[in-house]
Amino acid sequence: MIMNPAEGAPADTEFEDSAELGARAAHGAAWLGVINLASKGSQIMVTLILASFLTQGQLGLVTVAVSLITVAQVIQAMGVYDVIARTDGNPLAMTRTVATLSIGVGAVAAVVLVAGASPLADLLGAADAAPLIMITAISLPFTALGGVQMALMHRDLDFRRRMLPDAGSALIGAVFTVALAVTGAGAYSLAVGLLVGAILQPVFGFFVGVRILPSWDREAAAEAMRWIRVVGPAAIVWTILINIDYPTISRVLGPDAVGVYSLAYRIAWIPYIMVAVVLGAVAFPVYTSMIRRGERDQIPAAVGRLTHATLLIAGGMYALIAIMAPSIVVLGGQWSGSVPVLIVLCGYGLGISVMSAWYEGIRVVGWTRTFLALESTHLILLATLLPVLTRYGVVAAALAQVAAVAVLIPVAWIVSWKAKVAPPVGGFVRAILGLLVPAGACYGMQILAYRIGWMTRPVTWTEAIVEGVVMVVIFVAVAYMANKRAVDELWRLRGRRS
Repeated sequence: MIMNPAEGAPADTEFEDSAELGARAAHGAAWLGVINLASKGSQIMVTLILASFLTQGQLGLVTVAVSLITVAQVIQAMGVYDVIARTDGNPLAMTRTVATLSIGVGAVAAVVLVAGASPLADLLGAADAAPLIMITAISLPFTALGGVQMALMHRDLDFRRRMLPDAGSALIGAVFTVALAVTGAGAYSLAVGLLVGAILQPVFGFFVGVRILPSWDREAAAEAMRWIRVVGPAAIVWTILINIDYPTISRVLGPDAVGVYSLAYRIAWIPYIMVAVVLGAVAFPVYTSMIRRGERDQIPAAVGRLTHATLLIAGGMYALIAIMAPSIVVLGGQWSGSVPVLIVLCGYGLGISVMSAWYEGIRVVGWTRTFLALESTHLILLATLLPVLTRYGVVAAALAQVAAVAVLIPVAWIVSWKAKVAPPVGGFVRAILGLLVPAGACYGMQILAYRIGWMTRPVTWTEAIVEGVVMVVIFVAVAYMANKRAVDELWRLRGRRS
C-alpha cells in the first residue's frame, strides 16, 4: 500500500488466501533480494576498492565514525518498520506521525554529534575521526525520512518501488566514494559518499510516489509510542551490540587494528545483510497478515521455512567465504591479518542470521519484552567478553563474538518454543544437514584440487574469481540435491505469483 497524501483514505490491501500471501512474499523477497544485491553489492565493491586505496588506519577511522552514525540511525528509527506494518488504524496518519518523530530525533542527534565530535573521537581513541563524524552526522535527518518511506513500502510488500531510492542512492553514493578515493581523498571519500547517498534516498522516494508530509495525529502517536517503548530499546540494544566491537578494539588496540578487523567484518556482514535481513523484512509483514487472518497456528511452519532458507542461502555464502578467505590477500599483503578474523566471523554471522529468523517470530506474537531481554543478555555477554579477549588481538575479539552467539542460540530456540513459533525440530536438523553436505563437498574439493595441482592458492584477481566460480557451481549443485524438496517448494510459490 503506497499512499499519496493528496489522496483520501489509504487503499489497504488484504490477501485473498494463504497461497496468494505466500506467493506475494516470495515475489517480495525476490525484489528485495535484487535491490539488496544492487545496494549492498555496491557497498561490497566500495569496501574492496577502498582496501586498495586506504591504509589500515584510515579504514579504521572511517569505521569508527560510521559505527556511531549507525547507532544514531537506529535511535531515530525507533521501530518504524514494525509500527507502520502492524497498525490496524489509519496507516497514512501513522506514517506522517512517525515521520515527525523520526526526523525530529534525527535532527537532534545530528546537532549533538556535530557539536560533540571531537570529545567523542578522543574518547574512542581515534581523534582524527572527528571531522568524519561531523560529515556523516549530517546524513541523519535524510535517512530518517527515507526510512519512513521504506516502511510504507514494506506494509504491502511493495518492494519494487524501493529500487530507485534504495539501490539508486546507494549506487550513486558508491560512485562518489570511489571517485574521491581514486583522487586521494582518503577516509573522507567514504564519509562524503555516505552523505550523498543519504540525501538522495528520500529525494528518489518522492520521485517514485512515496510523498510523506510530516504531521501529528494524537491517536497514531499513542499507538506508536506503546510499540516503540519496547521495540525501540531493543533496536538500540541490537545496534550497540553490532557496533560495540569497533570502539572497544580502537581503545585497546588502536585504529590500525580496527582497519584489519573491520575489513573482515564488512565481508562477513554481507550474507546477513543480503539474505537474513531481506528474508526477515519480508517475513514480518507476512506473519502479521497471517495473524490478522487467524492463521497463528501456521507460523511455526513458516518460521521453519525461513530458517531453512536462511541456513541454505546465508549459510552457503558463509561457507564459501570461509573457504575462500585466504584470497583476501589479492587486496594487498597488508590485509593478510584479516584472514583468520574473517574465518571466525563467518561462524558469528551464521549464528546471528539463524537467530534473526527466530526473532521475527518472537516479535510478531507480541513477546517483545522477552525479545528485548534476549538482546540485552547478548549485549551484556559481549560487553563482558570483548574487553577481556581483545587484549589478545583481533582474532580473539572475533572469538568473543562467536562465544556470545553460541550461548544465545539454544536460549533463543527455547524462547521460540515457549512462544509456540519454534521451527519443527526435524526440519531444523534437515536444514543443518542441507548446509553441511554442500559445504563439506566444496571444502573437500578445494583440498583435493590443491593437492593434485589442479588449483593453487589465488594470488591474483583472476585466480580468485575462477576459484570462486568453481566453488559456487559445486555448492549450488550439491545443495540442490541435498535440499531438493525445499527448493522445489520455493519455486512453486514463485510460480503461483506468476
